[in-house]
Amino acid sequence: MKYEPKPIDTSRITLPGELTELTELLAENAHDQWAILKLKEGWTYDPVPDNDTKKHPDLVAYGDLPESKKEYDRQMAIETLKAILSLGFKIVKE
Repeated sequence: MKYEPKPIDTSRITLPGELTELTELLAENAHDQWAILKLKEGWTYDPVPDNDTKKHPDLVAYGDLPESKKEYDRQMAIETLKAILSLGFKIVKE
């Protein structure tokens, strides 16, 4: 069976500037959610990753992540926001 990803087409969506703050908050939240799951599964921090002993270098606060890891989380947040807008939903801060 061949897997063919079919994400929502967001190619025509440009995020408004006011969503920049939300993007960063969602990126940090995504990292924290990931970390919570890892910690519950018994993973601990180590600068050298090791699946056998459940060690991971990214089990640190979002602010302490390397920029490349933060950018990954940001891109996931951006694509999620763009998908929401593409589906016709509105994002309003109250």
